[in-house]
Amino acid sequence: MTEKAEQTESPPPATSPAAASSDRWADLRPRVVSAAVMLVLGAVAIWRGGALFAELAVLCTALMTWELARMTRGEGRDLSIPLAALAAVVLALVLWVQAPWPLAGLLLPSVVGVLTPRRDPVVYAGYAAVIMLTGLSLVIVRQSLGVGPMIWLLAVVIASDTAGYFAGRILGGPKFWPRISPKKTWSGTIAGWVGAALVGLVAWAAGVGGPLLVLVSPLVAFAGQMGDIAESAIKRRAGVKDSSALIPGHGGLMDRFDALAFAAIATVMLQAILPFLSVIKV
Repeated sequence: MTEKAEQTESPPPATSPAAASSDRWADLRPRVVSAAVMLVLGAVAIWRGGALFAELAVLCTALMTWELARMTRGEGRDLSIPLAALAAVVLALVLWVQAPWPLAGLLLPSVVGVLTPRRDPVVYAGYAAVIMLTGLSLVIVRQSLGVGPMIWLLAVVIASDTAGYFAGRILGGPKFWPRISPKKTWSGTIAGWVGAALVGLVAWAAGVGGPLLVLVSPLVAFAGQMGDIAESAIKRRAGVKDSSALIPGHGGLMDRFDALAFAAIATVMLQAILPFLSVIKV
């Protein structure tokens, strides 16, 4: 028997517990740093309002359009950046003019996008319109309704998401929409509504709005939950885990704005249909 035949393959080096633990927590630092930056930037923009908040809304709208265009692109030239620039210019003009007639321009990124080779043109067109309306809605909430309602909106989304997560993990039960979002349960969904109602109750007690906030908050939370499901469906069709890697440790802006997008649009729609929502002004 030759020396080569007698040689046996050496086992792979064992991974020490310390190394395994290090790998497991490797993304903790970028997640924490990114979260801190987003928190500070968002808090300053919300508090200051005005041009700073509008500019941040325009930037986020452009970046989300870029993410969506990349996830749905087809064969040929990548036009993600031009579409993002178009979204920014259109929203900036709409906010600057402050008149009803430019609102139709919000559909321009959708129309231009579907004229280019695209894997899911209908999905792109629909969600591109949602992104444009999100940017506009966030500015309307902050500039027209004030800091208090903006904080209320964020609190509704966060409370709904947090309550839904823990209730779903602890209680489990039937799935809400298993084909689209396998992890979302009915228990988590209902818990999200309850959490949102509690936020409405606290907002009422704090003088941010009237008692109707207790009823409005779950409706806004449900819209946010639908936003989460819609974005999950888009990523599932695209075969990606995150909308992008723009935010280290967190994925993309669409991943962070999915629930807030639909919740903000719902808030503005309810304000337009049911004027009593003016009670949440500060």
